[in-house]
Amino acid sequence: MSIRKIFEDELAELKTQLVEMCRLTEQMISDAITALVNKDRELGKSIGDMDKRVDEYEMAIEKKCMRILLKQQPVAKDFREVSTALKMITDIERFGDQAADIGELVYSMPGEKYIKELTHTKAMGNLAIKMVRESVNSFINNDEKLADEVIALDDQMDELFATVKAELIELIKKDGNNGDQGIELMMVAKYLERIGDHAVNVAEWTKYNETGVHQKF
Repeated sequence: MSIRKIFEDELAELKTQLVEMCRLTEQMISDAITALVNKDRELGKSIGDMDKRVDEYEMAIEKKCMRILLKQQPVAKDFREVSTALKMITDIERFGDQAADIGELVYSMPGEKYIKELTHTKAMGNLAIKMVRESVNSFINNDEKLADEVIALDDQMDELFATVKAELIELIKKDGNNGDQGIELMMVAKYLERIGDHAVNVAEWTKYNETGVHQKF
């Protein structure tokens, strides 16, 4: 087998692992929102166990990237592709961390009736999953246009976060008893907003892989 074929096979395996890691974080975000909506404390707690698997993926992918770089001595474009994957796994790992943080919040919440409908929070969760999936897909498929679309979606995420924040602040102003839950729900929204930020980072790395220029948006 030629050195080039070995490299291509290892790169394909690397991308498969990246997709698997991404899909796991998508499930974690989905479970976190489901746990929140249904006040399912046990489901919230279980997300932390899934986060350990994400960490394992991160370590395995990091090792594979280093092995490819050291053994295969890839040419410039190939080197950039592997080094890009090495950089973006940190952001993908953060997807899982933020979902686990939401799960921990759900587990610690008393389960009382929510002070507001979670319409915008659920919309943030759905948008986070979309941004996570498409940011990684943009790299896997070398799709700079899709990366641009993910970056553009961050404005929508920021608008939803601003709406949730404004609603919660108003509820706390009206009744101080809403304070504790209002802060917890604000933290959930902030974690989702951060997932969006990390998805933008992944999309930026895709653009770097395609252009050789790393630009922050």
